[in-house]
Amino acid sequence: MTRLDTIEKLEAAIENSRIHPVLLFKHSITCGISANVFRDVAGVEAPINLVVVQDDRPISNEIARRTGVRHESPQAIILKDGEVVYHASHFDIRPDDLHSQLSA
Repeated sequence: MTRLDTIEKLEAAIENSRIHPVLLFKHSITCGISANVFRDVAGVEAPINLVVVQDDRPISNEIARRTGVRHESPQAIILKDGEVVYHASHFDIRPDDLHSQLSA
């Protein structure tokens, strides 16, 4: 996992989505649901851009602003060509869905 904790890293992730799909994962360190989903997402065999919402709220807010996807946590967003192709939150985040979207 790569910590997404600056606007520059967010911009680089968005730019990388022009080459291959990019996974953004918003995680809450104080939420039990997020802890469970984090374990599932960590098993995805792909680069994961992690936003810890308590520490990096400005980045989380900027993701919501740029994508138009209302903030939730936990939340997975996949970008391709700078656009959202998948998003889910809480227990709707499923590793199989992430795998299929990231390999498309």
